[in-house]
Amino acid sequence: MPKVVDHEQYRKELLGKCFDLFASKSYGSITMREIAQGLNVSTGTLYHYFPSKQALFEQLVEEISQRDVSAALAEMGGAKTVEAAMTALGRYLVKNQDYFIKWTYIWVDFCQHQDIDELRNNHVFKRANRNYQQAVCELLGVQDTALATFVLSLVNGLILEKLWCNETIDFVEQCTLLGKMITAYLGQRLEVRN
Repeated sequence: MPKVVDHEQYRKELLGKCFDLFASKSYGSITMREIAQGLNVSTGTLYHYFPSKQALFEQLVEEISQRDVSAALAEMGGAKTVEAAMTALGRYLVKNQDYFIKWTYIWVDFCQHQDIDELRNNHVFKRANRNYQQAVCELLGVQDTALATFVLSLVNGLILEKLWCNETIDFVEQCTLLGKMITAYLGQRLEVRN
């Protein structure tokens, strides 16, 4: 009897293993043949699921953004106030610090090998960014994408500071401060409307 393969699940399993391959070898230096060897699959199997290294990376970005958003909202979704949500975000970053530093390194490495206009116009990256923005809006209980972008920029900056070994960065402290700033900002906006 032939083996029944859930192709979508198998594709996700391959993607999950690719994260560590990109982290250890770097996007720019690893080949599809080396990825196939690292996954213990044939090159033909790899190309069946991913027509190119860039397509594989794009699918990895999509998968990671969906997984990150789900995990973060599940862990932080019970916060009653903006300040509590931001403090929870800080704790979430502490808990997953190594992962976020590794992912930032992979992303920066990928960007080094791409044309900036292609990156800006890539629909997969735009969709992932919208997913992150919507998650921040949901977490804060607002529909202000500029504020969500600000929060994401701060988080990315904090992760970069950790990547650069800045030991003075305290995720919880910085996110708690951000929560206070957002609360004041949202309060001022409400006063202006009234």
